Amino acid sequence: MLRAPRRGIETQVGDLAAHQVAAGHEVHVLTATAADPRDGGDARSRHASVTTTADGVRVHRLASRLVGGLPVHPRGSALIARRLRALAPDVVHVQAGVLSPFAFQGARAARAANLPLAITWHCMLDGVERPLRAGARVLGWDGESAALSAVSDVAARRVASAFPVEGGPADVGVLPNGLDVAAWAPTGPPRGADGVLRLVATQRVAPRKRTRTLVQTLAGARAVLGAGRVELTIAGDGPDAAAVRREAERLGVADAVHLLGRVPRAQLPALYARHDVFVSPARLEAFGIAALEARASGLPVVALDGTGITSFVTDEVDGLLAVDDAALISAVVRLAQDAALRGAIADHNRTVPPAADWSDVLAAAEREYARARRLVRFVP
Repeated sequence: MLRAPRRGIETQVGDLAAHQVAAGHEVHVLTATAADPRDGGDARSRHASVTTTADGVRVHRLASRLVGGLPVHPRGSALIARRLRALAPDVVHVQAGVLSPFAFQGARAARAANLPLAITWHCMLDGVERPLRAGARVLGWDGESAALSAVSDVAARRVASAFPVEGGPADVGVLPNGLDVAAWAPTGPPRGADGVLRLVATQRVAPRKRTRTLVQTLAGARAVLGAGRVELTIAGDGPDAAAVRREAERLGVADAVHLLGRVPRAQLPALYARHDVFVSPARLEAFGIAALEARASGLPVVALDGTGITSFVTDEVDGLLAVDDAALISAVVRLAQDAALRGAIADHNRTVPPAADWSDVLAAAEREYARARRLVRFVP
């Protein structure tokens, strides 16, 4: 399994690998990310090592000290090819983002070795379809030689259009992100009503995640509901934090915006228990694991339609889906004013777990691996 080192992908790859080991598989993860210095060890071992996690996953670090901490390696192709020859895996599973040079080097090495190859995209490919298609041809893989998948049906449609095969779009599967659903289930009673709608968002505070839109949504809702009727908590860090604070000041809602910074994942269920609604303003959300965690915790989810969140949120059942930013504001206002609707959605989410448990994900992964084996072009 080759990892494209991004935070959301990293968490999902680690969890997937751990559950595959628990199911009886031998899993090796190859990554170009160096170990965290806080974990100890000298510079050499942090960059080049093979360790076993507490879950039994073998992690091969193939990091370079020459790239300033970037998750790339100038000799990645050769190093991966050498490691694949030594491991002789049954399947190579590449976890990819839009810019994933190490992961794509792994795909090239797998095809050169004629190994079954599965590639899962954790992102939307909007606007990059043509260069990706050209790059895939150069690297020696396509929709006819690798089992392509994405984390949602929305993202899968983008992958299919990016890698057409003779006769139409590529066959792209869906390999969703997973969750220990029972661990996120609410254990206490719902938060009591006090006349204040408490919104929460857990996300990277970055332009791509549209964090400032969250503040604008709060301001728009407060203009309708009145001051003191709605508040917003944002859990996460990133380069847009100062801009978010300035936007809250500009719109006059700084008193109702609470930036917590990064919150450990283990503390999120307690955070969700203190809030009423989860809001996601991202347009290019391929899946939305934070929204899924909030949904599993019993919160109604407000998000934009046309994103991967629609894989587990049905309008007026698990939350409200908005067609644009104005509708996002309207959805928040509606949940504030319609206590019966908000309560019905919350009751549904607290009592009906989402179909996103790891048993479902492992079954989907096995289907992709079987497809990858069928696509191998055997060389006599």
